[in-house]
Amino acid sequence: MTDQPTQPPEQRLPATRPPDQVTAERFTAAPPIKAIDGLTPERAAGIVRQSSSARWVGFLAVCFVSLFVILYWFYELGAPLGISTPRLAAEKNAQQVTAVERGYNLYEANCARCHGANGEGAVGPVLNDQSKLFAHLNVNYLRNVLTVGGRYVCGNPKSLMPVWSDKGNPPGPLNYIQIDDLIAFLTATNDKTYEIRDPSLNEPIIDPATGKPKTFTGWKDPNYKPAPSATPFPDCYLDAIAGAGASGAPAASIDPNAPVVNITAPAGAATSGFDPTTLEAKVNTAFTLAFDNQDTGVMHNFVIQNPDGTPVSMGDTAFFAGPAKKSYAVPALKAGTYKFLCQVHPTTMTGTLTVK
Repeated sequence: MTDQPTQPPEQRLPATRPPDQVTAERFTAAPPIKAIDGLTPERAAGIVRQSSSARWVGFLAVCFVSLFVILYWFYELGAPLGISTPRLAAEKNAQQVTAVERGYNLYEANCARCHGANGEGAVGPVLNDQSKLFAHLNVNYLRNVLTVGGRYVCGNPKSLMPVWSDKGNPPGPLNYIQIDDLIAFLTATNDKTYEIRDPSLNEPIIDPATGKPKTFTGWKDPNYKPAPSATPFPDCYLDAIAGAGASGAPAASIDPNAPVVNITAPAGAATSGFDPTTLEAKVNTAFTLAFDNQDTGVMHNFVIQNPDGTPVSMGDTAFFAGPAKKSYAVPALKAGTYKFLCQVHPTTMTGTLTVK
């Protein structure tokens, strides 16, 4: 029968199936079982004991984790009152020590032949000078010099100092890590002691006399402070040397009839020194000193010092590059022994003038 427009819709129910056509049994729940069935006092006591043990295990686990967090906190940030050093600070200090010790080996292998084993200067200028180390020889300045070469120092394109960084032009022999290590050594303070290590094995070198590792200290004095009236160290070290004694005064007139004393700065004089290293002059007699700088592109000068260390007045003693010649009018001197030197290379270019 179908729905009629004038009648309400017919209700349709699902068709029933005869019981003999049902292929699956209907689900029936098992009879309810009481939770306390079979719970004896002994079993209940065992459950309580297990629950108590579990709570203790949880409590101990929480205590262990809490203790670990506290100890790790102090390990990372340091214990209060300075009892321990923060991990990152300790690691930074260890890396700094390693860098300084590697930088020492790099300096000895590449720089000491010109600047001296202790920075006292030789062919190159003095480095171990507190007035320099205070601010002039800072990290950025040293990095620029090692990257560009000696021409960065005084603007001398013929400077003997080469480019050391492999980022320079032309590239030098040291990579950026070695440059950082070398700078770390040059700026290390003298209040810490470092071990001298074998460059190839990185093991401490043992002193046969003491049986202990050989050590060294940095150069920079952390307590050094320049005088309030002191001027900053000049950009060009030659200006500092000039201020210490080299004279830019007008050249004194040369007496053509005065006796002449000759001296030469041969090629490589910054290392080998003057030729000759001993001079003689007549007492109470003015003379002309003829200085022949044959060292191409290298700045030299010639200064005679009185016994008290003050320079003898002999006109213009400013530095000049070879090959070139310059004559000095030396006044009459009293009998005695006088030291002469090149102020650019005061440790290698020295000699003695005997007046008698």
